[in-house]
Amino acid sequence: MAGGPEFVIVAGLSGAGRSTAANALEDVGWFVIDNLPPNLIPDVADLVARPGARLRRVALVAGTREYREDLIAAIARLRESNASVRVMFLDAPTDVLIRRYDDTRRRHPLHTGDTEPSRSDGVEQAAGAEPVAESVIDAIELERRLLADVRETADVVIDTADLNVHELRDRVREEFRTSADAPQMRTAVMSFGYKHGVPRDADLVFDCRFLPNPHWVPDLRPFTGLDHQVRDWVLGQAASSTFLDRLMPLLESVLPAYRAEGKSYLTIAMGCTGGRHRSVAVAEEVSRLLAERGHDLQCRHRDIDR
Repeated sequence: MAGGPEFVIVAGLSGAGRSTAANALEDVGWFVIDNLPPNLIPDVADLVARPGARLRRVALVAGTREYREDLIAAIARLRESNASVRVMFLDAPTDVLIRRYDDTRRRHPLHTGDTEPSRSDGVEQAAGAEPVAESVIDAIELERRLLADVRETADVVIDTADLNVHELRDRVREEFRTSADAPQMRTAVMSFGYKHGVPRDADLVFDCRFLPNPHWVPDLRPFTGLDHQVRDWVLGQAASSTFLDRLMPLLESVLPAYRAEGKSYLTIAMGCTGGRHRSVAVAEEVSRLLAERGHDLQCRHRDIDR
């Protein structure tokens, strides 16, 4: 319902950036409630929906021990109301999370032992108790399994592996700065380099490595796809024109379908070898063409400075 309350459920792996995301939401005007038990989410929703209630934009940060049925059921019930509801899930690869725990010297909430990280399946669970893990790796993988259903129901999945604190704040602010009457789905076009890994939060991935590589042109190598020398050279290739001529009708057909399915955030990723030339130029052009067609989008380049 237009003008109704808005809710964001912030979930994700411990160490992936939930606190940073919550702070970013608070910065752009959301009322943030941290570590709220899932069974209280409907009560909060009822309070916010009451006539005269002053809170209209509420972010609920799910604690790491609120798993599966309770949180999934609370999200489902909230979505059945007249409120606008989005679920944001913060994710990161296991090796990145291990490094963050090493750097901060904090204990993982599901890690109860003092052993060094191992590759064993050291998960214990007493009768009627929550599962715990004997190593940091086991704890992370256990939490990943426990939160798999929550990740599946998320509207926005952000892989924070390559984002520092400031970049994650900017990403969250950009995503949630608008109100409930904003477009139902925002599209992000990004470039990346395959040698740095495929983005975990990409919905559609297109490989641009079939295009001639400016890296092997000495006069072009120092520049990036943001520079006109590289952009004009890449987009001037016959293969680029053919690719874009076929890609844009495809995107024009699938974007409305994603929107109809209720997806609020779609990431289209363009990849080349290093993520500095071809993928950048193509991502910029796709962004321009989609903007001309009225799509609300942003464009970012993950590996351009590597």
